[in-house]
Amino acid sequence: MKKHNEQKARILLVDDEKFYIDVLVEILNQNYQVIVAKDGESALQRATHEDLIPDLILLDILMPDIDGYEVCQRLKQNPLTRDIPVIFLTVKSEVDDELRGFTLGAVDYITKPISPPIVESRVANHLALARGKRILSDENSLLELRVQERTKEIRRTQDVAIRCMASLAETRDNETGNHIKRTQYYIRLLCEKLKDHPEYKEYLTEDTVDRLFRSAPLHDIGKVGIPDQILMKPGKLTEDEWVVMRTHSQLGHDALVKAECDFGTTEFLAMAKEVTLTHHEKWDGSGYPQGLKGSQIPIFGRLMALADVYDALVNKRVYKEAYSHGSAVEIILESSGSHFDPVIVEAFKALEGEFNDIAIKFADS
Repeated sequence: MKKHNEQKARILLVDDEKFYIDVLVEILNQNYQVIVAKDGESALQRATHEDLIPDLILLDILMPDIDGYEVCQRLKQNPLTRDIPVIFLTVKSEVDDELRGFTLGAVDYITKPISPPIVESRVANHLALARGKRILSDENSLLELRVQERTKEIRRTQDVAIRCMASLAETRDNETGNHIKRTQYYIRLLCEKLKDHPEYKEYLTEDTVDRLFRSAPLHDIGKVGIPDQILMKPGKLTEDEWVVMRTHSQLGHDALVKAECDFGTTEFLAMAKEVTLTHHEKWDGSGYPQGLKGSQIPIFGRLMALADVYDALVNKRVYKEAYSHGSAVEIILESSGSHFDPVIVEAFKALEGEFNDIAIKFADS
């Protein structure tokens, strides 16, 4: 493809009359590289030739094979030539003809007989405009690329910070970072299954699912505020200890609220707060910290509730041995309508084999 930094701009002259070809070549040849086509088909071939793509086209309207209007239309339909400025050459000067040309994408008209100063001026002006558009387009493309790169860098930094905070919380709870990965992928599975469900499709857009996947690791960050003697206790907690343990949802939520106050809110933070606060709520209202019931529980909290419980069941904890996958499935199915949203349980039932695959793939060492 030709480079636009060549010394002479390339002009394609399309006309079937030798007299006008000679006149225009004489006017333009000193400052531009002029390529001639004597009919519409030849013009289209030359305009799309890799080594001949012009910077501007002077196009006669009345030609024997296909007229200039059709040539212009076909040029504008081709991504390779649609941005090349087209100036019509015509003996016609009626308003309707001019309107038709502009509608097809022409940038100007030059009427015959030819006036050399007008040709020189209009050609120079439209080449300058086209050059300016190219420069602006290149700058916009470069700016867009830089914005994309910066956005990716910010996202990577955010993901690293999230993973570090979440890993710290999980480490204090004698769990591994794999719990974070497993719950992320459980949730993504459920979202993919439910994204077309009438009650859920409004919420589970591609962007929303992505934010949920990225914010899910923060669901237990409040555990960093729980005393070691409770968080790491190898046996069953007392009732008083459970009261303290249950505060981790509120502690995590409050930490995110503080960050929001300091740095401003985002959709990501709003979702992270929601998941952190509500993933221990239960469908029948017996959960914590707010005792929300049914549809009062945000959808993202409902999703995390099931993912978190399944993972807790099939993995060993300081206070219990791991359940088998089959036993965990049975427990979750029996908890439909009490602990969990029945719709989400139905989705889990269809996906339980894939849940097991994720649990195996990211199993703790």
